[in-house]
Amino acid sequence: MTVPSQDDLDVADALGGQLVRFYRAMAKTKSYLSKTGPDGIERAAYAILFYLVGNGPQRTSALADALHSDISTVSRQSSTLVQHGLVERTADPEDGRATLLVPTDEGLRVFEENRKLRAQWIASMLQEWPRDDRVAVASLLDRLNAEIEQFHEGMIESASNDGGDGDGNGAHGKSA
Repeated sequence: MTVPSQDDLDVADALGGQLVRFYRAMAKTKSYLSKTGPDGIERAAYAILFYLVGNGPQRTSALADALHSDISTVSRQSSTLVQHGLVERTADPEDGRATLLVPTDEGLRVFEENRKLRAQWIASMLQEWPRDDRVAVASLLDRLNAEIEQFHEGMIESASNDGGDGDGNGAHGKSA
């Protein structure tokens, strides 16, 4: 890996500041919206539904890993989704003792409804932006997300190869 130049570091610092600002703006927006949807389901539970729609049936443990959450939280939220008929539990064809969470037809309908509402919100917020700018932001965020995911996968791989601490030498904890 090459050592970044001072200019690279300055640009990365500016991007980091904007990402923190973006995260705070999104957190403020989320808190402005109610904690529960009109159907009484926690907004956080929808992340499970969205992940299942995009990635297929999953075990609770795999969902917890993917969503960076603990199993008890994912279990509680998925139980709520099951109770509301948005997700169902099915036997895992690879291990009959385990279950998979799968979106129901109603879950797919709710997912589509929420996706359309999100698109309407973003489109109305950015309606003054030139189309090319909107396309560029979407493309660059896709690229950034792919890089972050690839970096994260590399960190996990590195941690599994060096004893699990993620620093490459097995002696210290993870750094920030």
